[in-house]
Amino acid sequence: MTQTTPRTTTCTTSQATPRTTLTRAGRSVRRRRARRSLAAATAAVVTALAAAPAFAASEPRPVPVPVPVPVQQTIGRGTLLGVTPVGALSRTEVTAFLKGAGIDASTARHGVRGYRLTYRTLTPQGAPTTATGLLVLPQGGERRLDLVADTHGTMVHRDYAPSVAEDFGLYAPYLHAAAGRAVAAPDYLGLGKGPGFHPYMDTASSVSASLDMLRASRTAAAALGRPLTGDVYGTGFSQGGQVAMALGRELARGADRHFRLRALAPVAGPYDLRGAEVPALLDGRVNDISGVFYMAYFLTAQNRLHPVYADPAEAFRQPYAGYVEQLFDTRHTEEDIVTKLPGSVKELLTDDFRERLGHPTGGLLAAIKAQDGTCDWKPDVPVRLHTAAGDTDVVIANSVSCAADLARNGVRAPVIDHGKADHNGSFKLAGPQIVRWFDRLARG
Repeated sequence: MTQTTPRTTTCTTSQATPRTTLTRAGRSVRRRRARRSLAAATAAVVTALAAAPAFAASEPRPVPVPVPVPVQQTIGRGTLLGVTPVGALSRTEVTAFLKGAGIDASTARHGVRGYRLTYRTLTPQGAPTTATGLLVLPQGGERRLDLVADTHGTMVHRDYAPSVAEDFGLYAPYLHAAAGRAVAAPDYLGLGKGPGFHPYMDTASSVSASLDMLRASRTAAAALGRPLTGDVYGTGFSQGGQVAMALGRELARGADRHFRLRALAPVAGPYDLRGAEVPALLDGRVNDISGVFYMAYFLTAQNRLHPVYADPAEAFRQPYAGYVEQLFDTRHTEEDIVTKLPGSVKELLTDDFRERLGHPTGGLLAAIKAQDGTCDWKPDVPVRLHTAAGDTDVVIANSVSCAADLARNGVRAPVIDHGKADHNGSFKLAGPQIVRWFDRLARG
């Protein structure tokens, strides 16, 4: 249960995310020009790829990319289907973009080029599907690039996702790419240009979509003349902090021989739903507006995967039970949703269901347990857990619990507390520190 959106700091009433100093109109014109030049340059060095997906006529066409992989991989997970240039910023523009959001941009050494990747992956049920994500490459620097796996936080509208975002979804990818690394930022399932609903807080499918995004990024980066070294630095914010830990575990277990995990630095992840986040939602440590938003999103999404309730009226009070599921169709904005829900979790949920949350059983317990335990393993790489005591969206107890899980496995992971910062503020403070830490680790 996490929150990062391009429109507001959280779904709370706390201070709004500062707008970038680059205007929306100015960025749009510059991106249209960049897309034309990028498409022409890229098309000159790549060849046709069969089965490239169709896009709306008003969008830049996907650039075909050759796939020099064994035949058995051409229809498998992580297969690259299309590359669409989505923008380019100079170093000066990246710096202004980040500073406009209140983020320290002193680590920006390069301009950046972004590409939307479309690739094959799996649904939560294991069926074939497609997903999209953002690959960002630095302009200049080393030819062979280390890769940052950056997993985003809660996004309710599909156009908030990194490959289609204009604001918050781009901050972390641009921050890391401007420092000289490639960045793979998956949209997850059902967001960006991916089909269907988003299975919110389904850790397994978020990890599989993220891992397959790394594979697609490897193919695309090579075709674009910037091959990857195989070293992966994992980070993510909010929901993405939890995904980053779970993705790191899969990489450490050898999920793909082409990638080597080098470090993990998640920010404000909900690593312990049962022991930390759900109790905080019920006792008021999570602010009311965010609590209502997260709870409604989590329950409606998880009910598609687990038998959480047979009828919405079992969980939600009226009139919300009559329409709450329709609000989370990836087409409603966060602002629209919060105006249609009550002001507190107590007003949202029935008394019986609130009691169940405190003592979950059956499908509800299965839904919660499926997301917990992402820190219960033994990384053989450095780990830092960023958080903030002032965060009233994902409480600091989550990071303390994660550190305790790691400690039980013999790993000391410092919890870095950014003090009074709110949820999005914790990312803005942590992001530049993580870039510098990755720099030091890369230098050996």
